[in-house]
Amino acid sequence: MASTQTAPKPPARPLSPHLGIYRFTLTMAMSIVHRITGVGLYLGVMMLTWFLLAASLDASAFAVFSGFIQSILGRLILLGFTWALFHHLLGGIRHFIWDAGYGLDAPEREWLAQGTLIGGVVLTLIVWAIGYAIR
Repeated sequence: MASTQTAPKPPARPLSPHLGIYRFTLTMAMSIVHRITGVGLYLGVMMLTWFLLAASLDASAFAVFSGFIQSILGRLILLGFTWALFHHLLGGIRHFIWDAGYGLDAPEREWLAQGTLIGGVVLTLIVWAIGYAIR
């Protein structure tokens, strides 16, 4: 006689974490921007390499680089590189603070994220203001 019993149903598995579950926060945004600025810094280092190669070659090679960097596009890229540098630096300091075991609670996390965002912009503006003042 054959049994008509069915196998027990396995318990429901939890959903894997994904963006539909999490509430988007400033800390999450700063983590994403930290990765993007890392890529931007890599591209900026290629621009620095271009500068060093042009400076080591001859006057015409340096004139090409100088013409580009003094254009609107070149200055915008340099401004973005400066901001990426400071934002990434402050993001690294934020992670260093977290690694030391501080700033992990809700209000401090938000303050550090806001400090990273605001600090990167303020430091960029200060450096560019000093650069234009001594130019």
